[in-house]
Amino acid sequence: MVSGIQAAGNYHLKPEMIAPGTYVLSGRNEHFNFRNGGNIVNTGFIVTKQGVVVIDTGPSRIYGEQMRAAIAGITDQPIISVLNTHLHPDHFLGNQAFEDIPIGALPGTIEGIRTQGEMFNDSMYRLAGSWMAGTRVVIPGETLKPGTLEVGGHRLRLLALDGHTSADLVILDETTGVLFASDIVFNSRTPTTPHADVGRWLKALDRLASIEFDILVPGHGRVESGAKRFEPVIQTGKYLGWLSGTLSTAAEAGKSMAEVLHPDVPQWVAGQAVFPEEYQRSVVHLFPDYESAALQRGLVEQQ
Repeated sequence: MVSGIQAAGNYHLKPEMIAPGTYVLSGRNEHFNFRNGGNIVNTGFIVTKQGVVVIDTGPSRIYGEQMRAAIAGITDQPIISVLNTHLHPDHFLGNQAFEDIPIGALPGTIEGIRTQGEMFNDSMYRLAGSWMAGTRVVIPGETLKPGTLEVGGHRLRLLALDGHTSADLVILDETTGVLFASDIVFNSRTPTTPHADVGRWLKALDRLASIEFDILVPGHGRVESGAKRFEPVIQTGKYLGWLSGTLSTAAEAGKSMAEVLHPDVPQWVAGQAVFPEEYQRSVVHLFPDYESAALQRGLVEQQ
């Protein structure tokens, strides 16, 4: 330990079985930093009769290698498929450890990793330091389409949504009732919005609310089941509605970005993990569009 910064080492990945043959490796409700090495994400895998299906590979080569070792500690079954849910670096930069396995993603995700992957990798080196040693971008080689995959006794329904990014893969295991919601859903953590379209994201959440499932695995935050399984879906939508309303009202009032950075915040919003930082990032990402829309409406009204 040097000046409070932990050198790259062990992510201490502990697969938790949440349903028969279904495991989650839960990340921390934090920002990327030199202590957590980027382990803020929920990844998972499904052990089927045919082999193991991996869902997201984490933020670094080291994470991917340790995830693969953790899987080997659970089962002797071979890994037969890797699915990347979207283009954000904490979900795909571990691909390097699975380079010998078919890696699939939606077309928009593949293109996003192709064009922005190196930028994400460079950024993660700055945010997570030596945990990123030796990490390089591995682009998914298989294009996924929405539909159903029958894999070793598991029926996986692939849903092609968007809103968090331009291509968000959600996976429902109809055999066990587990919904891997990716970053369409956050649980008790402020959603990130660098590639967001809030309107489309809210529609995606409406789609999830109409689906029957038993266990929810959000992209970030605690896994939920039973009566609480829909709460993160509702919570994410409520936050996005508050965010959109706050930015829209401020833009209509002619407020500057500096004024919008420090709003009056309800406790249910402020109580979410990493709210101040993520909210300020959202203002930078999204407020210019709200300002432009308000300006256009003003010009139309003057005509």
